[in-house]
Amino acid sequence: MHDEVIRDLSTGRIRYRYRLLRQPEPRTEPVVVIGGGLQGMYGWPHMEDQLTPVASLVTADLPGMGGADPLPADEGAELMGAALDQIIDDLGVPQINLFGYSYGAELAFGCAQRRPHRIARLALGGVVSHTSPEQLKQLRRAAEHLANGEHEQFATVTAEMQLCLDEDRHVPRRELVYRYVRRSMLHGAVHVPHLMDYLQRSLISGPSFDGGLSGVPSLVFTGEHDTITTPERQREFAATIEGCEFVTIADADHWVVLERSADVADLAFRFFTGEPLDSAPYLSPAILPGVVG
Repeated sequence: MHDEVIRDLSTGRIRYRYRLLRQPEPRTEPVVVIGGGLQGMYGWPHMEDQLTPVASLVTADLPGMGGADPLPADEGAELMGAALDQIIDDLGVPQINLFGYSYGAELAFGCAQRRPHRIARLALGGVVSHTSPEQLKQLRRAAEHLANGEHEQFATVTAEMQLCLDEDRHVPRRELVYRYVRRSMLHGAVHVPHLMDYLQRSLISGPSFDGGLSGVPSLVFTGEHDTITTPERQREFAATIEGCEFVTIADADHWVVLERSADVADLAFRFFTGEPLDSAPYLSPAILPGVVG
C-alpha cells in the first residue's frame, strides 16, 4: 500500500493541485506524469499499477485541467511551466523522473530545458512537434463549431483529427476508442467553459520544441500510426536531444496511452528503472528503436 497525499498550490491567483502516491521504499526517483489538453490527475490508472511498486507517483490538475482553476485566456505555457516547477519544488526531492504526453510533452520538455539538473530521466510521448496547414484548418473548423454552440460537430472534428481512421492501418478497438474520444470532446464542449481559450492558444501559438537538450537521459515514443505528428517527424525532434532514445509502439496512433495503456506503462517502467527497451514485445520495427540524438 502507499499513502495518498493531495497538495493544493497556487501561482498568482490560479489554484491547482497535485496527487502524490508515496512509495516508502522506492527503486527510482519520483515519477511526475503530465498528460494532454484537459487530462487531470485521476486519468492514469495503468501508470499507478505499474510504477507505484517502484516509485512515488505524482499526477496533477494543472491550471485549466481537472479540478484546477481555468487558465486565463491571456496565459499559456509560461504559467503552466511555473506550476510544474512549483510542484517539483514542493516535492522536496533533488530529482524527479518526468513523463509528458501530447500537450504534456511540451510542458515536460520546457521544464527539462529550464531545470535539467532536477530531471533524472525524461520520457516524452506523442510529441506534437509539427502542425500541418490541414491540421490548422481543422482546428479552425473546430473552433467555429464550438463558438456556434455546435457541440456535436465540434466533437466529431476534434476526434477525427486525433485518430488514425485509415482502415489499412491496424489499430485495435479503433471504433471503441473513437467513441470514447468523441464523447470526451463532447463533454468538454458542454462542461468546460474555457475550452475555447485552449483552442485559440493552439491556433495562435503552436507548441515549441526548439533549442535542443543535453545532460538529461531521454526517451521519445509514439504510436506507429500517429497522424497528428508523424513518427518520422517525432524522430527528427528526438535527434535534437543528446543521447535520446526513440521507439514506436505497434498498432496504435496518437491515443496510444489509451489503446496500449498497459504497454505505455511498461515502457515507462523500463525506462525509469534503467531496464532495456529493445526487448519490449510491443515495439514496432517500422522505425528501428535506438539512440538518435
